Amino acid sequence: MPATTEEQVERVRELVASIPPGRVATYGDIATAAGLSSPRTVGWIMRTDSADLPWHRVLGAGGRPAEHLARRQIAKLELEGVPVRDGRVDLAAARHRF
Repeated sequence: MPATTEEQVERVRELVASIPPGRVATYGDIATAAGLSSPRTVGWIMRTDSADLPWHRVLGAGGRPAEHLARRQIAKLELEGVPVRDGRVDLAAARHRF
């Protein structure tokens, strides 16, 4: 697998930063918009370089947050008015389109 470039990292950061309050995107949405071959690359970038970004607006394809972040992430999203039911975000209602 080719190494992730600084340009790819910056593109992912730009996309995450552009997600408005009250909206969410999946790792796959961001990968597609950034021209990356895998949502896992977005996940890696988010784990290593997202402290200053609205990380809570990025979810897995099923609309569920990562288990270790779930309580904190869902609370932040609910404060923004994102529709959540049974620990899952309603992607049809809240998904941001790039």
